[in-house]
Amino acid sequence: MLNTYEHEDAEALVRSVREALPGVGALLRLAREAGAPVVYVNDNFGRWRSHHGEILEAALAGRYSELVEPIAPDEESLFVVKARHSVFYETPLAYLLGQLDVRRVVLCGQVTEQCVLYSALDAHIRHLEVVVAVDAVAHIDAGLAEAALRMMERNMSAELRPSGEITFEGDPSQ
Repeated sequence: MLNTYEHEDAEALVRSVREALPGVGALLRLAREAGAPVVYVNDNFGRWRSHHGEILEAALAGRYSELVEPIAPDEESLFVVKARHSVFYETPLAYLLGQLDVRRVVLCGQVTEQCVLYSALDAHIRHLEVVVAVDAVAHIDAGLAEAALRMMERNMSAELRPSGEITFEGDPSQ
């Protein structure tokens, strides 16, 4: 969600992000209030010397900073940089979740038919329970996003729920 929106599909994505933003914000609030770990996993957009602060600064300096400001990481948030679609692909996320004794991941963000789908698959094959906040994911192609959500539910046993129906019990393993 920390995006400069300087790519080919940006305009289609921005429309969907505007719709998903309230759900993302609600989900972040619920997780933080419950004391659940919040982990941002974000593209480095090919900037190989970047770190989380630089990624956030670039997104806030972009032309759609209003889509970034409300969901920016707080001082308690954890941050993992990724270079490809899945949040797990060649990142330390699996190790981090293991250290936190996490057994269930709640996914939100962009792009439903790409990053969210591949991340859900990688979580599933790691034997993590997967929940997707359906009102907190943004897409480029609505038809592909709908198909991706069906695949996550059917093939990965993912729970699909609106953000307001997702509970965090204050237990870091949730």
